[in-house]
Parts: sequence; structure tokens; C-alpha cells
Amino acid sequence: MKMNKAKIIAFYLPQFHPIPENDEWWGKGFTEWTNVGKAKPLFRGHYQPRVPADLGYYDLRLPEVREAQAELARKAGVDAFCYWHYWFGNGKQLLETIMQDVVRLQKPDFPFCLGWANHSWEKKNWSNDVSRLNRETLIKQEYPGDEDIVLHFKTMLPIFKDKRYYKVHGKLLFYIYDVEELPNPSQFFDSWQQLAIEHNLPGFYFVANCTNKTLLHNTPYTLCDGLHLNLKASNFLGKGTKWRRKWRRRFSYLFPFPTNILSYKKAIKKWEDEAFKQNNIYPSIIPNWDHSPRSGISGSIIYGSTPELFAKHIKRILNLIKNKKEEDKIIFLQSWNEWAEGNYMEPDLKFGNGYINALKECLKG
Repeated sequence: MKMNKAKIIAFYLPQFHPIPENDEWWGKGFTEWTNVGKAKPLFRGHYQPRVPADLGYYDLRLPEVREAQAELARKAGVDAFCYWHYWFGNGKQLLETIMQDVVRLQKPDFPFCLGWANHSWEKKNWSNDVSRLNRETLIKQEYPGDEDIVLHFKTMLPIFKDKRYYKVHGKLLFYIYDVEELPNPSQFFDSWQQLAIEHNLPGFYFVANCTNKTLLHNTPYTLCDGLHLNLKASNFLGKGTKWRRKWRRRFSYLFPFPTNILSYKKAIKKWEDEAFKQNNIYPSIIPNWDHSPRSGISGSIIYGSTPELFAKHIKRILNLIKNKKEEDKIIFLQSWNEWAEGNYMEPDLKFGNGYINALKECLKG
């Protein structure tokens, strides 16, 4: 493991290949590229649609695409991909075949870990052709109990045993998107730690996504080994209760133009916090954010991002963590390839390798 620089863990979306469920819900051949390709500019200077450059409109079922992604990530200085992992309970998964192929083929030779995206899929989340007020659930996240906790672990066991699996403090990094939704977080954590011992694994380092700084010292966050303090969510909807933010978001759906917009120059200032100096609280670096390909005019949009401003953002975050323990100099990169969120590092026609080069140069410094 590299010890003299920050460790960059990049979130990785596997939804760039068709699956039967998406064919049924959205039409034959639907992938994330479907939303990316039909996006339109919603105001003057709005950078849409985004067009990929070096890798093109790739299909992740092709091993050579995954190899090319890993090579670009190495160039950027990324230490590991955090593959989004969808386990809905009772053995039901989606988009799992990409990770399975990475393990089966033992390629690319690039570190990885899993991020459990433990949330239901609602119809409005994936297409701007659907009303934002639509509450139809495509597939529900469930927590059936003890047997499912064990089944979940055993199904993932070949992944956990892979020599490339990324470790923090000698333990397997496992990221949880919504730890508050777990019915009994202690039960889940304790069960998996015991199962790890039984299967000769070093144990887990559980990191939870946290979007509200005031919750850092509350249960269940205090049960986790580390916390990713993700300040992106508060940029558009301000402070306040989850209930208040939800209703402000719904109110924005009624306007015929985007209202949740923010300049990247302002956003990067909001993404800094003194809490990042604590050893087990980890920041993000975010190249951009634009949810309009999925959400249309109700989407949250950051505009005006450039590789130069991204570099400024990276340097500020690096400065905040410079005195932390080496093992805890972890930064989550949001994201490697979330194209429909305008949230990616891969080359596009406008900036080429600009964001990759910006990260590489900042880490050298």
C-alpha cells in the first residue's frame, strides 16, 4: 500500500450494461448511457449532454474496457475502486455480474472494495421521463433477518477472499450507503465480524456514508469504524431536518426550470470541514455534480466545474488531512464513472484527461 500520499477510493457504478430487469422497466437495451445520451442543456452554459472520449459508450461486460478503466485510474493516482453493490435481501442482487467477472478472471489487477447501496429503487430515480412525484418502487430493499445476513456474507465470500480486496488498518473495507436503514446495525456488524473469523478473514472495517455533521456522534454512526462525511447533499437544500429537506425537494418539482443549482466555485467551499482532521472521518473530492440526465429540471446541478477548479478543491482537502495518521489519509472520490450524475473522472470530449491529470498532479505535490 502507498503510504506517503492520500489514499483515493473511487466509487464505481456497474450499470453500463443491459440486464433483464432494466429491459423490463425501461425498454430493451437500457443502460446508464441511455440517460446520458438524451440529456439536454436546461440553461445558458449548461454542459449537457456529456460525451465520452477515450473509452466511448462502453459496455462493462468487455474485460478490455475494465482494463482500460484501471489503467486510467492508476494514471490518476486512484488506489481502489469501490464497486456499488446491490443486495436487496433474500439473495436478490442486481448488476452483480461485473464484480463476479473481475473476481473470476482475476483482471484487472487493481484493488477494489464493495459499497452496499442499501436502498430501494424507485422509478423516478432512474429516468427524467417519469414524474419526480412518482413513488412507484421497482425493487424494495429488505432486511429479512439473521439468515439473510449470513447468506449475504457467504455470497460475497469469494470477493472478500480475493487478494486485491482493499484493506484499511489491516481489515476489509466495506462501505454502507445508509446505515440508519439497517434494522439492527450491531447485529449486522457483529455477525459479519464473527463470520470473518470463521473463514480466516482479517475482519471488516465498516465505513458509513453520513450526510449530516450533527449525526457523527449518534448511533448508529458511532458503531462504525469510519465515517464518510458526505457534504454534497446539503449544498442545494440547505440545513434542517430530513423531513424539511424532502419537502423542499418536492416543491422544486413544480417549477418549469431548474431551481437547485449552484456554482462549482461556491460548492467546493461548502465541501470543506474541520471534522476531516479527525482520523476516522473521511472527506470527498467531487469533480462535478449534475443529476439532470436522470431528474430533468428537478435535478440538483452544479455548473462551472473545470480541471483547474477541481485541482483547487483537491488541494484544500489534502491540506485538511495532512496531519492525520497515514493509514487514515483516505479520500473518497465521487465518482469514477457516474456519467448520469455529471460526476465522473473518465475523459470526455470537452476536457479530455483534464480531471485525471489534475488529480495526478495534486497527489504528486
